Amino acid sequence: MKSYVQVYTGDGKGKTTAAIGLAVRAAGVGKKVLLLQFMKSKVYSEHAVLDQLDPITVETVGKPFFIIPEGMKSDEELRRWGDDVVVFPKGQPPQEYKDLIHIGQERALHAVATGDFDIVILDEYNMALFFGLIEEEEGRELLAARNPNVEVVFTGRGAPQWLLDEADLVTVMESYRHYYDQGVEARLGIEH
Repeated sequence: MKSYVQVYTGDGKGKTTAAIGLAVRAAGVGKKVLLLQFMKSKVYSEHAVLDQLDPITVETVGKPFFIIPEGMKSDEELRRWGDDVVVFPKGQPPQEYKDLIHIGQERALHAVATGDFDIVILDEYNMALFFGLIEEEEGRELLAARNPNVEVVFTGRGAPQWLLDEADLVTVMESYRHYYDQGVEARLGIEH
């Protein structure tokens, strides 16, 4: 069966959720799935279930905090995040984070090239590209190395145009209304 490159992006909710749904569906028919989560650690509720599904391998490359360039969020939003976010000067992400993401990039490159997995989901890869943690050249190298039998799924806001142009399927999640805008915090089991 031919495999494809998929991108789930946009400002709406559901990119990771859609990719996890695809992983569960694929596992249901015995496909081997790698869910490689960039800029995340194993603090999300879905890990409790996904770690029990043998055909799905979950790996994370991140810290238990998020990073964000200066000026991207309001002071009020940053106050709500508290210690869970590290703000960095635009174009100068923390080196320790860049080093972690580089390890993830190498793992992703190996996974898409070898065919050890039927599906490789690169969760929040788009954001790593957007923040400059992964260079465009590295992303293009990953696509060029892809085994034609491996389905690759990229998730995260801010997918670059070149990736959208290369993908076979692009879904843009649009936020029409969100309770975050009324100050509702992320809820355990719903958003994380």
